[in-house]
Amino acid sequence: MKNENEQPAALNPEELRHLTVTEPKKWAAGMPAVAAALKDIFEETGVTRGAAALFTMNQKGGFDCPSCAWPDPDDDRSPLAEYCENGAKALAEEATTKKLTPEFFAQNSITDLARLDDMEIGKKGRIAQPMYLPKGGTHYLPITWHDAFRKIGDKLNALASPNEAAFYTSGRTSNEASFIYQLFVREYGTNNLPDCSNMCHESSSVALGETIGIGKGTVTLNDFYSADVIIIMGQNPGTNHPRMLTALEKAKKNGSKIIAINPLHEAGLMAFKNPQTVKGVMGFSTQLADLYLQVQINGDMALLKALEKFLYDAEQQEPGKVFDREFIDNTTVGYDEFIDRVKNFNLDALCAAAGVPVEQVRQAAEMINHKSKIIICWAMGITQHKNGVETIKEILNLVLLKGSIGKAGAGLCPVRGHSNVQGNRTMLIWDKPKKKQLDRLKEVFGFAPPYEAGYDVVEAIKAMHEGKLKVFFAMGGNFLSATPDTAFTAQAMRKLEMNVQVSTKLNRSHLVHGLESLILPTLSRSDKDIVNGEDQFISCENSMGVVQSSKGILEPISKDLLNETQIICELAKATLSNRTVIDWDKYANSYDAVRDVIAQVIPGFENYNQRIRLPGGFYLPNGPREGKYESAKFKDKVPFSITQLPVKQIADNEYMMTTIRSHDQFNTTIYGLHDRYRGIHNERRVIFMNTQDITEAGFAAGDQVDLFNHYDGIERVARLFIIVPYDIPKRNTATYYPEGNVLVPINSVDDKSNCPTSKLVFIKIRKHQG
Repeated sequence: MKNENEQPAALNPEELRHLTVTEPKKWAAGMPAVAAALKDIFEETGVTRGAAALFTMNQKGGFDCPSCAWPDPDDDRSPLAEYCENGAKALAEEATTKKLTPEFFAQNSITDLARLDDMEIGKKGRIAQPMYLPKGGTHYLPITWHDAFRKIGDKLNALASPNEAAFYTSGRTSNEASFIYQLFVREYGTNNLPDCSNMCHESSSVALGETIGIGKGTVTLNDFYSADVIIIMGQNPGTNHPRMLTALEKAKKNGSKIIAINPLHEAGLMAFKNPQTVKGVMGFSTQLADLYLQVQINGDMALLKALEKFLYDAEQQEPGKVFDREFIDNTTVGYDEFIDRVKNFNLDALCAAAGVPVEQVRQAAEMINHKSKIIICWAMGITQHKNGVETIKEILNLVLLKGSIGKAGAGLCPVRGHSNVQGNRTMLIWDKPKKKQLDRLKEVFGFAPPYEAGYDVVEAIKAMHEGKLKVFFAMGGNFLSATPDTAFTAQAMRKLEMNVQVSTKLNRSHLVHGLESLILPTLSRSDKDIVNGEDQFISCENSMGVVQSSKGILEPISKDLLNETQIICELAKATLSNRTVIDWDKYANSYDAVRDVIAQVIPGFENYNQRIRLPGGFYLPNGPREGKYESAKFKDKVPFSITQLPVKQIADNEYMMTTIRSHDQFNTTIYGLHDRYRGIHNERRVIFMNTQDITEAGFAAGDQVDLFNHYDGIERVARLFIIVPYDIPKRNTATYYPEGNVLVPINSVDDKSNCPTSKLVFIKIRKHQG
C-alpha cells in the first residue's frame, strides 16, 4: 500500500537548484572556515554586535555556544577564538538583527511559508512576540502573553487525562529551565517527556547505564592529551564537533595514534589546518587518522569482534601482555563466557561483514596490542541502528579487555550533539524516570508525581496518530524536521488539538500544526537575560560532565520576549492555579532559587550556586571515571556482554542508506547550501553512491532519481534527488538529513532504546519521471 500521509511541501519539491560538484577536501578548517564563519556572523549581526558576541562565546564568564556539546578547555582557552565555524554560524542564526513582526505574519500565510525550504524559513529572522493560529486560520496572529498562557492552560485542563499531553525538550534548554519544566509537567500529572536524546544518544544511555551504571562518557578533555590511541567510530568531527579537531591535534603532538572508522572518507578525520596557528594560516595541516577503516554501513559490530579475535590470538602468543588480566579479574564479570565465543570467531567472515580488508584490521589490532590508554569515541553513526545498544556494549567489551577505563588517558566518549542535551537528562527530562528520582521530588516539593512511564519520541508520534495525544508542547527544537518518517509524523501533528512551541526562530514545525497553534518567543543563549533589573545567568552541562555558567551579552531584538523559565512558571500558574503546591513566582524571578532546589534534588549539585560561580564551573561525579561501577545487576563489577552480529538482508536491487549532515548545517538548522568538504554546492537533494553501483544500475552521475522503500508494506518516497559519485562502499549510499528522513520508517528502531534507525535504511532507486 502507499503511504497516504501528505508530505510538507518543501520536502517534496518540483524543481532543483543548479548543483555544482567539486573534488572533496582531504582536510578540514583552515582559513576558509574563518572566512565562512565571519561572513555569516557579520551579515546577520553587523560587525560590532557580532564581534562582541564571538569574543565572549565559550569564554569563562561568557555564554555557552548554542551549537554542539563539545567541552571547553579547563584552562588554556584561546582569548582569540574559542569557537569553530559552525559555532559562529549558530551564533549568527540567533544573534541576527532580523525579526518577524505581526506585519510579517499578516503578509505571509501558512501556505506561503510552507512552500519555502528549511533554510529559507530559518533565515527570515527572530520571532518578536507571541503568535497564535486559531482553528481554521490561515495566518498567525499576535497574542498577548496573558492570553497565550490562558489558552494553553484551559486546553490542558480540559483534557480527560494529563497523559493526553506531551512535553518535548530540545538540547538547547538550560539546566534551570529543564528542571522547572519537568517539575511543572510532573505536578501536572504525566511523564510524557520525550526529548531529542530519544533520537540520538538514547542507545548510549541504555547501553552504558546497563553496564557501567551511568549513561554518560567516562573521559575528560585532558584525557585526550595523554591517550596512546584514539578510536573514532561513526562520527564526523570536522562537521559535527569541529572544536574536537583542536583536541585531536594536541593529542597527535603528544604522540597519540588515531584510528578512524567510517563509511565515508571525511575531511575532518583525515587532516586539520588550525587557523589559530601560523602553520595552519600558511596552509599546512596536521594529519589526524593514522589508519582509516572504511567500514560498511553498520559493519562496526563485525569490525569490533574481528579486533577482539586478533587481540585474543595475540594474547595467546604473549600471555598477560595484551589483555589486562588484573583489571579483568578484579573488575569484570562474565569474561569466561565472553572469551569462549571470541575463540571461535571467524576472522575472514567478520572482516567481510565489516567490509574492511583483513590486513587493515590486523594493523588496527597491532596499534592497540600493547596499549591500555585507549579512548573510543562514537556518535550517531553507532547509536542510530537496530543494534545500536548492542554495538556500544561491544565497544565496552573491547575497552574491558584492555583495562582502558577508570584511568587517565582512557575511557568511553559518546560525543553528544546539541549543547546541554546531556544536562537535560541530568535535570530529569526523561520519559522513564527512576523511582528514587520521583521519590525525591515528592519529598522536597510535597506533591505526588506520576510513576508510570511516559511516551518517548517514537511513542509520542504514534500516540498522536492514534488520537491518544491531544496537546504537544515543544521546548525548543524543530520536531517535524528532526523526527523519522516525515510524512507519517506530519499527519500525526495535524491530528493534534493544539501544538505549542517555545522558539527563537521560525521553523518547519510551526507550519505543520494541529487545530490551534501557538509560538512563544524566548531569549537565546547570547541575549541578555534581565530579571528585576539584574543581569542573570543560566548553566549547562557539556559532553564530559562539566557544569558551567552561561551569560548572554547582546540586547534582545524585542522587548516582548521571556526567558524559558519564566514561560514555564507562567504556564504552570495558568494551568495548575490553586491546586499547585509550588511557589512558581519565586522560580520565575530567580535562577538562584532554582539552583538551590536543584541542589536538594539531584546528586552532584550540592552548593550549586557557589560552585557554578567558579571560573570554568565544576565536574559532576562520575563513578566509572574513578573506577567505581554500579549497574542495575552488579556492584563494583562491569559485565562483559554477549552480543550478536546484525543480520542484514538486502535484495539485489536494494541499497543501504545512511543520513548525514552537510557541513552547512547543525541538526535541523540549515545555514547554507554548500557542503564544501564533500564538494557539494548549491543543492542538498543529492544521493552519494559508489561509482560501480551507478554504472551497474544503468544510472549516470547527475541523474535525477526518486528514492523509495516498502517497510511494513507502506511505500515511502523521497522525490527528486541527484546522483553524485562518491568514495563510499558498494551498496552503501548517503543522503542529507532531514531530506532523507521521509524514508526512515517509524517502526524501524533500536530493539532496546527505541532510537530511530536513521543510519541504516534499505532503499531502492528509480529514475525520476517529472
